[in-house]
Amino acid sequence: MVAMKSRRQLLKETSAGFPFLALAGLLGQASQAAPTAAARANPLAEKAPQFPAKAKRVIFLFMHGGPAAQDTFDYKPLLTRDHGKPLPFARPRVVSAPTHNLLKSPWVFKRYGQSGIWVSDLFPHLSKCVDDMCVINSMHGSNSRHGGALLELHTGSDTFVRPSMGSWITYGLGTENQNLPGYITMCPTLSHGGNNNWGSAFLPAPYQGTQLGSREMPSDQARIPFITNTETPRDLQRMEIDFAREMNREHSERSGPDAALEGRIDSFELAFRMQAAAPELQDLSGESAATMKLYGMDDPVTRNFGRMCLMARRYSERGVRFVQCTHGYWDQHDRLRQDHSKNAAEVDKPIAGLLADLKSRGLLKDTLVLWGAEFGRTPTAQGGDGRDHNPEGFTMWMAGGGVKPGFRYGATDDYGYFATENKVHFHDLHATMLHLLGMDHLKLTYRHAGRDFRLTDVHGNVVRDLIA
Repeated sequence: MVAMKSRRQLLKETSAGFPFLALAGLLGQASQAAPTAAARANPLAEKAPQFPAKAKRVIFLFMHGGPAAQDTFDYKPLLTRDHGKPLPFARPRVVSAPTHNLLKSPWVFKRYGQSGIWVSDLFPHLSKCVDDMCVINSMHGSNSRHGGALLELHTGSDTFVRPSMGSWITYGLGTENQNLPGYITMCPTLSHGGNNNWGSAFLPAPYQGTQLGSREMPSDQARIPFITNTETPRDLQRMEIDFAREMNREHSERSGPDAALEGRIDSFELAFRMQAAAPELQDLSGESAATMKLYGMDDPVTRNFGRMCLMARRYSERGVRFVQCTHGYWDQHDRLRQDHSKNAAEVDKPIAGLLADLKSRGLLKDTLVLWGAEFGRTPTAQGGDGRDHNPEGFTMWMAGGGVKPGFRYGATDDYGYFATENKVHFHDLHATMLHLLGMDHLKLTYRHAGRDFRLTDVHGNVVRDLIA
C-alpha cells in the first residue's frame, strides 16, 4: 500500500507546484522573523546596545489623565493677565468638549535652582530638583481621547495594537537580571487601552510587561504573586519544567516553532527563578528609616506612591530594564484646584525622593527617569473650575540617563494651547529615548505580517538638543 502523503508533499509533487513555491517563499520569510535558537533559549539575555549608551534602564512615572502644564511646569503670565477673556485665536478642530474663557492658574510660579526653571507651588519638593531635570514644554500628540492618547504614548500608535515602548526596549537590550522580569508595570490603569499599553503585541511574549496590581489597588498589595511554593520541592519543580520543555521540543520538531507555547514555557522558567530573587526584593525591612522618610513612607498622603517609587529604585538597581509607576487620576474637567492639589501632594515628595536616592547611589547618571502623561489640558475653562484635554501642547520632563540637566526645551504659545517652538511629538520622544539607550530607532525592527515594524513606525527624529 502506498503511504499517505501530507498535503504539502502532494502539492509540491503535482501541478500545484508553482503555488507551492510561492507558499514556500512566504514560509521562508516567516521563518526569518522567528527568533534564533539562542534567542529562543534565553530571549531576555542581556544584549549589547547598537552604539555606546548613556542610559541602561528607564523609570517611567506616568500621571494618568493629564496634568495641566499651565499649572505645573509651563508658566504663562498672560494667562493670568487675561483671565476670563475669550481665547484670542482659533481652537483646534477636534476637541474633547466645549470650553469657555481663559482660566488663570490657581498656583504661584517661581524660578528655582541655578537653571531658573519655572515651577508652580504645586511641587515644593520637585522644585528643588530642577537642576537635574530636562523639561520639554513643547510636547504634542495626535489624539484628544484618553484611550488613543495612552496607546500613542505607550506604543507609538493610537489606532493599532502595537508593542509597548517597554517591550521594544527589552527586545532590543534584554535585561541585566535573569531572575526578574525585564519590564514591570506597577498599578497600571486597566481602562483606556488596558494591557495593550504594556503588551508585546507581535513581539515574542517574554517582552511584555509584568503587571503588578492595578490603579485601584494599594501599592503594598501590588506584589509579584505566588513566589513561594510550600507544596512542591524545587527539584521537583525543575523536573516538571524540564519535562514541559522537552515535550515542547518534540512538538516543534513535528509541527514547527510555536511562539505562544514557547512564551508559556519561558514564563514558567522565570517564575521558577524568581522564587530565589523576589522575596528579598519585595521585603522593605532592610531599608533605613531615613530612606523610608525620603520617599514619604511615613505619611499616609505620600505612602502609596512613595512605595511605588521606592520599589522602582529597587527593581532598577537589580537590573530590571523598564519600570513604570502609574498615578492617577489627573483628568480634572472640574475641581481643578481641589484634585490637582491632592494629586500633586501624593507624588511630589516621592518623586523628589526617587531622584535624590538615585543620585546618591550613582544610579541617576545611567537611569533615564521620564515624567508625564498622555496629554495636557486647555488654558480655557471647563465646568466650574476645570480644563479639558489638550494634546496640542503640553509638558513632560526627563532626568538622568544622559539628558541635559537643568535644561528647558521648546515652548507653547502665550496661553499654553499649542506647541510652537521646537515641537516634540511622541515619536520624537521615543526616538530620543532609544538613542539614549544606545539604539537607532530606524534599525530596531521586527518583521511581522510581511513588513518591518518599529516603535516609531515611519516617523520620529532624535532630539539631539536634549542630550548632554
